[in-house]
Amino acid sequence: MSTHEDRVEHDAAVIDIGSNSIRLVIYRLDGRAIWTVFNEKVLAGLGREVIHSGALARDGVEAALGALRRFKAVLEAAQPETISVVATAAVREASDGPAFVAKVRELTGLSVRVLTGEEEARFAALGVLAGAPDAEGLVGDLGGSSLELTPIAAGVPARGMTLPLGPFALRGPDGFDAGRTRAKVARILERSAAKGPCPVLYAVGGGWRNLALLQMQIAGYPLQIVHQYEMTGAEALEAARFIAQQSRSSLERIEGMSKRRLDTIPYAAVVLEGLIERLKIETIAVSAYGVREGLLFEAMNPALRSHDPLIAGALALGARAGLGEDLGPALEAWLKPLFQGLPPLFGDRDPVLIAAACRMADLGARLHPDHRADLVFEQVLRAPIAGLSHPERAFLAVALFSRHTAATGTPERNAIARILTPERAMRARALGAAMRLGCDLSGRSAKLLSHSQLSAEGDIILLTADAGWADMLLGEQTAKRASTLADALDLGLRLGR
Repeated sequence: MSTHEDRVEHDAAVIDIGSNSIRLVIYRLDGRAIWTVFNEKVLAGLGREVIHSGALARDGVEAALGALRRFKAVLEAAQPETISVVATAAVREASDGPAFVAKVRELTGLSVRVLTGEEEARFAALGVLAGAPDAEGLVGDLGGSSLELTPIAAGVPARGMTLPLGPFALRGPDGFDAGRTRAKVARILERSAAKGPCPVLYAVGGGWRNLALLQMQIAGYPLQIVHQYEMTGAEALEAARFIAQQSRSSLERIEGMSKRRLDTIPYAAVVLEGLIERLKIETIAVSAYGVREGLLFEAMNPALRSHDPLIAGALALGARAGLGEDLGPALEAWLKPLFQGLPPLFGDRDPVLIAAACRMADLGARLHPDHRADLVFEQVLRAPIAGLSHPERAFLAVALFSRHTAATGTPERNAIARILTPERAMRARALGAAMRLGCDLSGRSAKLLSHSQLSAEGDIILLTADAGWADMLLGEQTAKRASTLADALDLGLRLGR
């Protein structure tokens, strides 16, 4: 469980020199929580010619060096505590890779660490675990030149493999040909050690993120957040085959499709198709975290890595709003006797979701009272916090909406109805009502809240107070808030001893 003592803030920068893109990301590390504060990408196509000429693309080198000189200027202004510069398959495999690294050092003073294929696979897997610590399955990181596959189990990556399945490695002299690319992918996978069945593939890389965004459009999915978006194998296969069949002009007309990735997305689609068929993949979970976040995760001390990223992110979000840090844990402890007696709706995740919700319970404190419920709902639904699925996002958004209002009609009703079951939606409203009761009962004071108790006895909710503190239970508002909670749980209510 994250506490304020764990929240030592510092900035860390990562420059990722990939086969297709070069990216600078500056992160704010707030304990276990990872926030992006600056993100800039240049699609240089550095590895576009390696498979054919053995050397880096000349125009790609020029674009890369220009980008890195700009990134150096940004870093000199930002002054992050740490800077990591890594290069992957293109620089690793090119005959002039060492010369490129030396040139970067000469022009910018930046030292480039060229990752081995095994290191690249491992950091991609650590990145997935940074965003989803309970991930179990196979991590697939598709870059411009290579695909890294790494099994993960019990929070630990196994030894990974690198396959020449990036778009630049698959591209023929005449451009994309679906049949020829499928045959080549099948041959490479047949020769590899990759075997199924694979229940879950964690998909990392811009090509697959764009494919997931297209699948969201096909399915009419209402929450356009790619991180931890899940597709069934059949859904992903349908989207992959659709993309592989389209001409470039057809792809250009698809809303949301990255125009800069139009040349590489069809290859990403065919690779995913081949993996699904060979490994019998049942679910594809998209991860926005990868090598860069894996580098940051490895650098954390083991105790910090063990914290839940959702709770850490919720705590940091509340702290960023300038709110006290004692109310959330106090609310969690106060709610526990009541909610731990209810049947779980998210398996062993229920306590984690309650802990996270309580740490965000005061997010609306400094917002206009007429709008705070809606504003908090939007913020929580789309907060850049790791460690939660889309149904869990929706659950927390409804809970925090109900923390600030008794209204049952949330914003984006159709989206919530699609993502949350009615039972989960009602539980979220109950959690919000309980937080509202606790906050109003105590005047948002953790000390005063500790003098009251919330529990259940049979089909009755009990709200009691310590001896000498019974007056805190008085008042029309207290009775009203408690009644709203009882109604949400379909239970009776008794106030006082």
